[in-house]
Amino acid sequence: MKRIVITAFFVLIFGISVSAQEKTDVKDEAAAQMLLGRHQVSLQWISWDYFGVATVTKKGDLFQISGRILSISATEFKFRGEIITSVGHINDGLSCSRVGTSTFKITGTRRYWRLQQMDNPCDHVTDYVDIYFR
Repeated sequence: MKRIVITAFFVLIFGISVSAQEKTDVKDEAAAQMLLGRHQVSLQWISWDYFGVATVTKKGDLFQISGRILSISATEFKFRGEIITSVGHINDGLSCSRVGTSTFKITGTRRYWRLQQMDNPCDHVTDYVDIYFR
């Protein structure tokens, strides 16, 4: 059985001037407009038939999750990998990385799995990382 891999990139690059984040040097506005939005992404070694997703916006924040699914039950799945966040008003705008095994769980009538390790390891905030049903 193939391993289930989860990779989601919510890439938000056209930086707002926040102290810890660099502003994007846009040399061609038409090219910048073409880059904005949702795009399929691929790596030929993985597949020409199955794609990931990248979303580019004009905000300066970033959320990225990448890793492998270890187990799946009716209400949760275990994930091993890395979750990276970079939000201008959290952790002085610096990137925060979580590496290891995490649990995503469905509770009540919610239409998503929520990360159960919600405490941000880099600042005194709670992160709600949700993966929505299709």
